[in-house]
Amino acid sequence: MRPNLPTLGAPPKRSPIGPVVAVSLILGGAAGGVWWWKQRMAAAAPQEATATPTAEGEGTAAPPPADTAAPANGTAQAPAAAAAPVDPVKAAGLEHASMRIEGPLETALIRSAGGDVGPALAQVVTRTLVWWVEVPGEILRGDTLDVLYQRRTNEEPLVHAVRFTSAKLGKTMSAFRFQPEGESTPRYYLPTGDELELRLEKSPVDDYEQVTSLLRDGRRHKGVDFRTPVGTPVKAPFSGVVKRKNWNWSSNGNCLELVESGGRGRRALFLHLDEVDKDIRPGTRFNVGQVVGRSGNTGRSFAPHLHYQLMTQDDQVLDPFDQHKTYRRSLAARYKTAFDDEVRRLEGLLGTSVAGK
Repeated sequence: MRPNLPTLGAPPKRSPIGPVVAVSLILGGAAGGVWWWKQRMAAAAPQEATATPTAEGEGTAAPPPADTAAPANGTAQAPAAAAAPVDPVKAAGLEHASMRIEGPLETALIRSAGGDVGPALAQVVTRTLVWWVEVPGEILRGDTLDVLYQRRTNEEPLVHAVRFTSAKLGKTMSAFRFQPEGESTPRYYLPTGDELELRLEKSPVDDYEQVTSLLRDGRRHKGVDFRTPVGTPVKAPFSGVVKRKNWNWSSNGNCLELVESGGRGRRALFLHLDEVDKDIRPGTRFNVGQVVGRSGNTGRSFAPHLHYQLMTQDDQVLDPFDQHKTYRRSLAARYKTAFDDEVRRLEGLLGTSVAGK
């Protein structure tokens, strides 16, 4: 049973006219206020676009920001882009290959320098490394190599500096390309100013550009290749007698074999000669240092050079750098200042490449 709740009674009766009038007045005032505000803002906008108040309340033209000020002709300019860092290696026209060797040397150079130049670069770099270690047997995992080189169209890359850290030898070695003023050929030098390459006493050639192949360079080549211009005099390394001439011409080109008189009876082979005097034949005798022919580019040869090979009587291959006495030639004192300056420049480039290989 519901309880009896108190009631308040019916609401008082009110006239409907009053509320209607009040609402109308409120809405009309609001509409008028909005119209007035729009007019006020429309009038103020042009002034704000061309003037800003000063501390004294006076309107003055607003200057553009300092870093985007318009030029005198009124044409807007974009902010200058920040200058890219300059790579000193690229500025010198060179490239820097830096690597940790974890497998074949060629693979490391391809990974660092690219497949287009890596294989050729490996051959050129090997010509410097062989004077320190046997290639590839004495290049160990973890050895590091830095090379400054220059690409050349239709030619092998030109190496300007090599820095090699050998775990086998426990030290870092460097070589730098330098051409003394007045010299016809640049060479690779140690930081001391001594030539990187060993020279042979009683060598078959007095001078040459570079040794491009050794027995210990991993190519299984049987001789030493001296890069030298066509026509360079080739000399007998010992006194002997000619055994044969111009055999297997398609591979050897013009060639000569000389057998040592007395002693150990060693055999010296000279391949790819430009010419051999027609009066030279088996049985012709030569004294040590006498010219036996001239270097060339005949037979299976891809560039002018002399192939010099030493053999025993029973056809065992001998290393000329073991058979001859060797020495290193040093820069003349008058070139030392220029050389030291070049070494500092190249060492700086080896350590300042922006690329950070």
